[in-house]
Amino acid sequence: MDEQSASTKPQRLANLDAIRGVGVLGIFFLNIYFMGNSFYGYAPHAVQPYSDIAIELLSNFFLEGRFFSLFAIIFGAGMLIQFQKYQLALAQPSSHQFLKQQKWRLYWLIIFGIIHGIFIFPGDILLSYGISGLLAFKYRYLDADALIKRAKWFIFLSLIPIALISLSPDDQVYLRDSALFTEQLSAWTGTYTEQLLMHLMLVGYMVMVIPLTLMWYIAGLMLIGMAMYKRHVFSEGFDTPSVKQFTFWAIVLSLIDCVLSFSGNSILMSLSDVILLLSALACALVYIHIICLVCNNSPQHLSALQNVGKLAFSLYILQSIVGIVLLRYFAPQWQQELDRIGYFFIAMIYSMVQLGLAHVYLRYFNQGPLEKLWRYLVSKCA
Repeated sequence: MDEQSASTKPQRLANLDAIRGVGVLGIFFLNIYFMGNSFYGYAPHAVQPYSDIAIELLSNFFLEGRFFSLFAIIFGAGMLIQFQKYQLALAQPSSHQFLKQQKWRLYWLIIFGIIHGIFIFPGDILLSYGISGLLAFKYRYLDADALIKRAKWFIFLSLIPIALISLSPDDQVYLRDSALFTEQLSAWTGTYTEQLLMHLMLVGYMVMVIPLTLMWYIAGLMLIGMAMYKRHVFSEGFDTPSVKQFTFWAIVLSLIDCVLSFSGNSILMSLSDVILLLSALACALVYIHIICLVCNNSPQHLSALQNVGKLAFSLYILQSIVGIVLLRYFAPQWQQELDRIGYFFIAMIYSMVQLGLAHVYLRYFNQGPLEKLWRYLVSKCA
């Protein structure tokens, strides 16, 4: 496929909105486990019920890491679309100003991420995306092949420190009936000041770790997104051989991930974290292809998901607020009572709420509140 011409005016792609909508809904299915306890997440039983095993298998194949990867890929594509607008403005006096705005979009995303991580939910992705975006944006001039080659190196280099961190020993046993779980439950349902201190610790840890690990992995995904946009993938989908290849690796790597994660061996279970990242990428590419075919860039197709995608930033932050209030203040006992299937149903119900909320909101407003604030702040700084 030919690369997208820089001289062609970028159009808003309905496919991208639909993909973004799937991403923001899907990510809540994983984040909800960490909204009660943001350090350890879900507390498993010593003997797992069959429903927990079934949900975990479902997650390993279809959920875990998939939507995180979707977001990063389309974030890269979005940066390139914005940059093409800058290229069209080259002959205008404000062209330098436009390029400056792109960097300020990332600076403000980092600031939003820090605020979100410290004061609401430390499982934030905005900080990582902002930092990684600054790195990926430097390679916007490369052609699609060069972007893919660079992306492979970034992802490969990130997996080494991620594997080493995963393999670091942890002697503490975190099960539903363990002393550690009781201690953690008390801490995460304590006063807001106590929670704030733990948020600060986790965000501080992320700031140290991101440049060594996630920055390179996410930047690699963003470069893939740029390459996909240049090859018209977000308009046409992948060719058949590519889809078969991605599907094959998504299935094979997910199977390996399941075997390792259920092995009972601590080293193998840690290595499953690395395999998961690779299976997530392959699966995310399959999801993107399917959404592009179904939506076909039509505002009428998958319109409910497109509405959610248009409000992705606002809904993402709202998810954190709702999840934190629900599991730390309204019903903290659910952390002791709910199995994985309970969390799954909560995520399903709230997904329906978000679809309805987005539909109603966009009948009266053209832009989400945080999207509007982000745009305003960028315009004032650039």
